[in-house]
Amino acid sequence: MSHSRRQFVQLVSAAAAVPLARVARAQTYPNRPLRLIVGFSAGGPTDITARLIGQWLFERLGQQCIIENRPGAGSNIAAEMVVNAPADGYTLLILGATNAINATLYEKLNFNFIRDIAPIAGLVRVPLVMEVHPAVPAKTVPEFIAYAKANPGRINMGSGGNGTTLHVSGELFKLMAGLDMVHVPYRGAGPMLIDLIGGQVQVAFDPMPSSIEYIRAGKLRPLAVTTAERSQALPDLPTVGDFVAGYEASSWYGIGAPRGTPAEIIERLNREINAGLADPKLKARLADLGAMPLTTTAAAFGQFIVDETEKWPKVVKFSGAKPD
Repeated sequence: MSHSRRQFVQLVSAAAAVPLARVARAQTYPNRPLRLIVGFSAGGPTDITARLIGQWLFERLGQQCIIENRPGAGSNIAAEMVVNAPADGYTLLILGATNAINATLYEKLNFNFIRDIAPIAGLVRVPLVMEVHPAVPAKTVPEFIAYAKANPGRINMGSGGNGTTLHVSGELFKLMAGLDMVHVPYRGAGPMLIDLIGGQVQVAFDPMPSSIEYIRAGKLRPLAVTTAERSQALPDLPTVGDFVAGYEASSWYGIGAPRGTPAEIIERLNREINAGLADPKLKARLADLGAMPLTTTAAAFGQFIVDETEKWPKVVKFSGAKPD
């Protein structure tokens, strides 16, 4: 059994023994606003997902869910903030693939992601879109590869920051296609998209929720999705793997809390979140953004995080990604 899997089993066992005092406290939860911490700037896919689920929780719990954007250090600032918050269910973290990547990307962190964050629920899994500024003379992935090879070191590839899913997905494409492009990191997908639309960077691999409206408006040209299968939101768009054999990448989001959060509170939040993912209105909104519900129990989501964390080391090493 791997070290991270042992940690997960130990956490599940510990959560089974919940003091009666915690049970009583959980029965009155929530009696004040919740804080949902986002490790990236406003306007990006993580922020969009947080605001959708935050509104749902407000409607279900009767308490405001305040979204706090705390970008920096590849979302580690936000994660550490939640790790050090009281374990009372009022400070929550929007987490995702970036957190799993960071476990390998950063040699020294002040926390252990698997140990110190209690999994609550999965939210969505989404494809990334390989997209270009309309001035780029390429309408397909093969045309882009040919254009990039004819202009080595002259194409800027934007991302939401070093080591983010956006960055690693782009680096994986560069290495598998044999391209020389300049990586330009931003403090989140929102600022990156502004410059992509403005032409300061020419290409990006961005999660569909933050890009799809710009694609529909013709401000960005999509070339392919990064998942193994096509997206129902953009069904005519091919996959990158159709042209670069073996390529696959995706993003995902969920919610976690500080270690030690009462099991009853975690179960309540998991139940309400899963109800939202099954709600026709919210489900349709997520589907319109290209997101697929990631409905799980808290324990299953914890195992999912372990699996994702163990998957990324080879990819990080292959991509050559380095933290800021």
